[in-house]
Amino acid sequence: QVHLVESGGGLVQAGGSLKLSCAASRSIHTFAVMSWYRQGPGKHRELVASITDDGRMTTADSVTGRFTISRDDAKNTVSLQMNTLKPEDTDVYYCHAQSVTLGFPYNYWGQGTQVTVSS
Repeated sequence: QVHLVESGGGLVQAGGSLKLSCAASRSIHTFAVMSWYRQGPGKHRELVASITDDGRMTTADSVTGRFTISRDDAKNTVSLQMNTLKPEDTDVYYCHAQSVTLGFPYNYWGQGTQVTVSS
């Protein structure tokens, strides 16, 4: 099985920073795209940022300019640097990986890490 393990969440004051990391159990070159999602109580899970295996990056409008996604192939990790955090960023953040085999997508999820931003 593919395992994704998130770390780096915690409690931070508004305006502060956190860096989330996602460690994969296999080479991240096997994933077409890796992403960070977030979900809070009573809310749908939303895409925060993603990065493809060839380095193309996207971020949600709500975090553009504040969050940066990156990947470290040597460590099989993908990270999310979160700066200028706001209370509305409070959510459980999930690492996601997708591979495509014979035209079919396969999706893998981590257990999530809590990010709480106080005002």
